[in-house]
Amino acid sequence: MANIRAKKIHETTGDYEAWLHQKLQDKEEARVYLQVALDTYQKDRNKKAFLLALKDVAEAQGGIRWLAEKTHLNREHLYYLLSGKGNPRFDTLSLIFKIFGFHLNIEVD
Repeated sequence: MANIRAKKIHETTGDYEAWLHQKLQDKEEARVYLQVALDTYQKDRNKKAFLLALKDVAEAQGGIRWLAEKTHLNREHLYYLLSGKGNPRFDTLSLIFKIFGFHLNIEVD
């Protein structure tokens, strides 16, 4: 019964992950998505949600393997860091943002 419901939901809504990754291929969409994730993190300190948003963008922009090649970081290590269990250093996050074509900015709240 649960499989039938899941299939019906998928037929009705489509593949959310594929849709999201298609949207996040656009740099502006990815920037806004990450900005919202960062703003939310600053309010609720949910690091896992922020890192998963970063992983979504990584997968949409070329994949974790591509990101590992560009950053010269170990692919398995990147998977761990972006899984929500990792604790990436500031320089690692800065490098990832740079590869995506983004830079960090500080604003007055």
